[in-house]
Amino acid sequence: MTANEAALVLPQTPARQHVAFGPVLAAELDRIVADNLLRTVFQPILGFHTRGYLGFEALIRGPAGSPLESPPALFEAAARYGQTIELERACRENSLRAFAASGLAGKLFLNVSPQCLADPCLLNGDTLRLLRSLGLAPGSIVIEITENQKIGDFAGVRRLLDHYRGLGYEIAIDDLGEGFSNLRLWTELHPQYVKIDRHFINGICDDALKFQLVRSIHGLAEACSAHIIAEGIESEAEFTMVRDLGIAYGQGYFIARPHEAPAVIPDREIRRALEGGRISIFPGVRPPHSNATARTVLRHVEPVAPETMNDAVFQRFESQPDEYAIPVVKDGLPVGLINRFNLIDRFARPYRRELFGRRACSQFMDPAPLVVDHAISVQELGRLISRSAKHHMADGFIISEDSRYIGVGNSQDLMALITEMQIRAARYANPLTQLPGNVPIDEHIARLLEGRVHFAAAYCDLDRFKPFNDIYGYRHGDDMIRILADTLLHHSDDSLDFVGHIGGDDFLVLFQSADWQVRCERALAHFDENTRHMYSAEDLARGGIVTEDRRGLRVLHPLPSLSIGMVPAEPGSFHSHHEISTAAAEAKRQAKRETHSSLFIERRRPEASVQST
Repeated sequence: MTANEAALVLPQTPARQHVAFGPVLAAELDRIVADNLLRTVFQPILGFHTRGYLGFEALIRGPAGSPLESPPALFEAAARYGQTIELERACRENSLRAFAASGLAGKLFLNVSPQCLADPCLLNGDTLRLLRSLGLAPGSIVIEITENQKIGDFAGVRRLLDHYRGLGYEIAIDDLGEGFSNLRLWTELHPQYVKIDRHFINGICDDALKFQLVRSIHGLAEACSAHIIAEGIESEAEFTMVRDLGIAYGQGYFIARPHEAPAVIPDREIRRALEGGRISIFPGVRPPHSNATARTVLRHVEPVAPETMNDAVFQRFESQPDEYAIPVVKDGLPVGLINRFNLIDRFARPYRRELFGRRACSQFMDPAPLVVDHAISVQELGRLISRSAKHHMADGFIISEDSRYIGVGNSQDLMALITEMQIRAARYANPLTQLPGNVPIDEHIARLLEGRVHFAAAYCDLDRFKPFNDIYGYRHGDDMIRILADTLLHHSDDSLDFVGHIGGDDFLVLFQSADWQVRCERALAHFDENTRHMYSAEDLARGGIVTEDRRGLRVLHPLPSLSIGMVPAEPGSFHSHHEISTAAAEAKRQAKRETHSSLFIERRRPEASVQST
């Protein structure tokens, strides 16, 4: 194991004390390597599809009680004293012997740093001969490339790995997302396995950005026939999320901790989690760019100093016709913005270039440009520009980070992005409630059906909502829809149940909670109680709203109520989101036959049709 193991072990171990490097520590390192005092522990790598272990990663520890017991201290000392190759060689031999002695089946993942790929013991066949003497085949060994140093010679590394592939070894890249260049390493080396750094797995259930990134990596892996291994899985929620993303393999403390003699099969808890029973709720069911900031429209334009001559700025504009504005920056801080057309217009007048060309550009700059922080949302940026001076619309704006210049943006790019977001939002999220719209609803139903889990679809709709809207106004109508959304969210489990807004006053809740009927009945009562304040005392007293029909006659409409049509879905009973939505809509129509809030449960068995109020 190399120093890269620190990413795996440090969060679960006490903070490493400062190690004083010197002759004593150098001697300790020599003793550990010479006397083979290293200890190997193994951490299983689980196959989500096979439901067994793909293999085990070999992790190295120094002698107990030694100042070099922890992997970071051990490999830092080796790097300092020029013994990295010697230490990795000792680790490799120790790991192979321990693996053979353990009788573990599957593949052994051996960590090798790029600088040690050319170790003569690997190249000249010594390691291969050791494997054969231990009864191990090269095909059972995965060389896991760790990136604890920058790789300069990709072609050389590729040639070395091609040599090892020719001998039967497989290749893996460790800690994707952490190292110097491992995306390029992936494309250059074509590994069989790619490990996603634990940083992107921790908190993936609640972080839409991490979720989308891991999802994209998985898609990339499928395109190039590589297998993804998600590292650092520490909770059942993370486990389920990774599983539902379709990732092939996982590793982490939730699955199993490193041990000198690990179990050969997953324990009962892991087997239960593998069998399913629930589908995770993907975070960030918002459309692409929903969290876009000013950085999304950032363009880097080389700034000029305030003392730069106007003539030099003019020449920049002439040579770069797409440059609409040039920022003026002093000591990293933006102090002005020079508009292309303003400067050209000034110089177009007789003798202006001769008079002002050699003067400082600060004379013609806008000394009060619009400066925005890179983290401001594009929506807020749009509102800010609309309220600011008119020339900011044409000039554009400066983007800063910690008050320092990083780039510029223009209104055209911003408006194009906002328009795209609005179009996508109409498909992905309802603008009134911000709940997922039709596209994410259909996607989640498809996942539930594919996962063959038990769930129930609840179609929720308001009755006699139009008379309320007509009398009380659309603003109060929107408030009632928001109350309904909040009610459904309150009576669902956000880790199991998916609440979507189809449009208008129509909602769909996809329950994995076993007590879905109780939750719906409580939602009905909750809605009726929480909407009473929206009616006048007169309407409450008579139990309805009076409107006039087309002939001018007064008509009494009962107060709005909530109808829920429920369809329990057993594995295999439905085959598409169209079938689910059709069945739920029909159940909702049955519920709407009542004049008060009601729940209708449509069961797909002939004898089962239950109505509760």
